[in-house]
Amino acid sequence: MNLDIVIFGLSITSSWGNGHASTYRALIKALARRGHRVTFLERDVPWYRRHRDLLDPSYCRIELYEKLSEVGRFRDLVAQADLVIQGSYVPNGTILAEWITTEAQGVTAFYDIDPPVTLAKLDGGGVDYIAAHLIPRFDLFLSFTGGPTLRHIESHYGSPRARALYCAADPEFHAPAGGAAPYPRALGYLGTYSADREAALGTLLIKPAAELPWQRFVVAGAQYPDTSGWSANIEHIEHVPPAEHAAFYAAQRFTLNLTRADMVARGY
Repeated sequence: MNLDIVIFGLSITSSWGNGHASTYRALIKALARRGHRVTFLERDVPWYRRHRDLLDPSYCRIELYEKLSEVGRFRDLVAQADLVIQGSYVPNGTILAEWITTEAQGVTAFYDIDPPVTLAKLDGGGVDYIAAHLIPRFDLFLSFTGGPTLRHIESHYGSPRARALYCAADPEFHAPAGGAAPYPRALGYLGTYSADREAALGTLLIKPAAELPWQRFVVAGAQYPDTSGWSANIEHIEHVPPAEHAAFYAAQRFTLNLTRADMVARGY
């Protein structure tokens, strides 16, 4: 059975400072190969507009809206869809969730790409993209985090069904690149700036780079507030699009992976 699927997500058109784009693109491309029809609805915001790297994909239809008040024009699309998914971090998501779960006639799902962060914030006062009382209104809670977190979402927040849907990668892009040694860089890190990763980045990359001036290091990612204190052998690249990820990683001897504190605490 081929499904009509509607996704309200953070952004699929821009991967700048947005790890969600890689998952959405890979997931939707795979759904399209299976014959499903997907429409992706995205808030048109300046920072993604300036850095768009996907405009007219063959595997889905993209609709942009500038204001929340404009989503009313998608009422029929939402009502007729077999599945409507709302992703985390969508602006004004709590209002949108009320609307989606009222208008949709098919299955509804909330897709959380950072569940430990969301749950920590809900416990500490809330977020603007989902509220605790809205979680039970979705038929399905799709989570980047598995294990005990899924049971917690059901028992504590009342989700009728929480299931793991881990991050996705496009095998056309994320595949061995065949880089040949010696590697030009000793160590690299790819990730948007996050305050709770800053200390680990300093300990595991910034400090070693200062102690090894004959080696080359690289940090790639947007929104780093100040790189002037980094040693001269650290290259900063503001953005590496998904199509260039494999070449980026293949050009370094070791790759650093840093996980946010809330995610470390919950595992999976």
